[in-house]
Amino acid sequence: MYASLNYKFLKFLMSKVEFNKETGPREVFCGLTSIVWLHRRMPDAFFLVVGSRTCAHLIQSAAGVMIFAEPRFGTAILEEKDLAGLADAHEELDRVVNDLIARRPEIKTLFLVGSCPSEVIKLDLATVAEKLNKRFLGQVRFVNYSGSGIETTFTQGEDGALKALIPLMESSNEEKLLLVGTLANNVEDRFKKIFRNLGISNIESFPPRQSTELPKIGKNTKVLLTQPYLSDTVRDLKHRGCEIISAPFPLGIEGSTKWFLAAAKAFKINELKVHEIISPLINRAKLALESHKEILKGKRLFLLPESQLEISLARFLHNECEMDLIEVGTPYLNRDLMKEEINLLPDNTKIVEGQHVEKQLDRVRESNPDLVVCGMGLANPLEAEGISTKWSIEMVFSPIHGIDQAADLAGLFSKPLRRNQILTTKTLVTH
Repeated sequence: MYASLNYKFLKFLMSKVEFNKETGPREVFCGLTSIVWLHRRMPDAFFLVVGSRTCAHLIQSAAGVMIFAEPRFGTAILEEKDLAGLADAHEELDRVVNDLIARRPEIKTLFLVGSCPSEVIKLDLATVAEKLNKRFLGQVRFVNYSGSGIETTFTQGEDGALKALIPLMESSNEEKLLLVGTLANNVEDRFKKIFRNLGISNIESFPPRQSTELPKIGKNTKVLLTQPYLSDTVRDLKHRGCEIISAPFPLGIEGSTKWFLAAAKAFKINELKVHEIISPLINRAKLALESHKEILKGKRLFLLPESQLEISLARFLHNECEMDLIEVGTPYLNRDLMKEEINLLPDNTKIVEGQHVEKQLDRVRESNPDLVVCGMGLANPLEAEGISTKWSIEMVFSPIHGIDQAADLAGLFSKPLRRNQILTTKTLVTH
């Protein structure tokens, strides 16, 4: 009865938004891509992908790191004989791990990351990790998760990695604020400084900066999400007794302000104190935003599904930059996590969950947008058709969170439009 009433109430709150669902061919990166920012976040960890040469090329290209530089990630290549069942892939993986540990004794946590090929041949990495934990007890900790792109999009790789770490987190009833989701270190430091100024002294982050320094959690842990794509992580934190603070995500002035206010409310801190501390940041951010707003105002925006940041970005670009939303695509929609964001969207916003890439491209061409946010694989063809684009993946590689990053976030979208204006002007002058 309660669940039914709760669903009806949620549906009422979101009734101004038009929800659609699509299935069909997709165009997204796989979860292996998240290794690029996770390995930078935890320098004592190593990410070993069990996959094909294509997997290796993808990560190396995305990270922009040459393999001879010995980065903190690598690939145990599944050859044709492994895929055909002519060789014991478990034995080969054991050999690779032994060599790696001998060569890199500084590794404290080794993530075994599944891929499409390893899942197709049913390679049981959970059992492998269990055996390796017994063999290297006290030396290296082994964790496994899937980075396969068969059913997921690229940001869900982080969700899988964090979910795999939760069973290793000790219990504690100490009251604390836990920021969940990878942030740039400088952004995280600024957030923690603001929270301390508000009077919240016990603040930790997950993932931590060292993989061995996992925060302790329990019924007095208040979780504040920094990223919208952590559904599985949130579910497991709830099962451990943590309280999830409902809030928009800290993108732009509006989202960040409401994010801080939600945390303050959870810790019974006066709202006036929050405004007193963040007002100088807001004033500076509004001034910095103006030059980008001049370019973005009135422009028509189409967001294709890829990162799961689309709804938060749509809210920011409409409410703070005055862009017009044609369609907001998202690979997956967790209505519970996104309800605060959805309630801030304008009436009649069209949200499409899932993807049929051909149909969505048809709608892009029909609507003739000024800017399309999409994956790299679609950007060049659309640019060739005269449509300005912005790569979705740039959002996860850029420090865009917080009030003082609002102008930088807007700049990611104003830049392609500014470039297009310059090129158009030069073309007219040439002719």
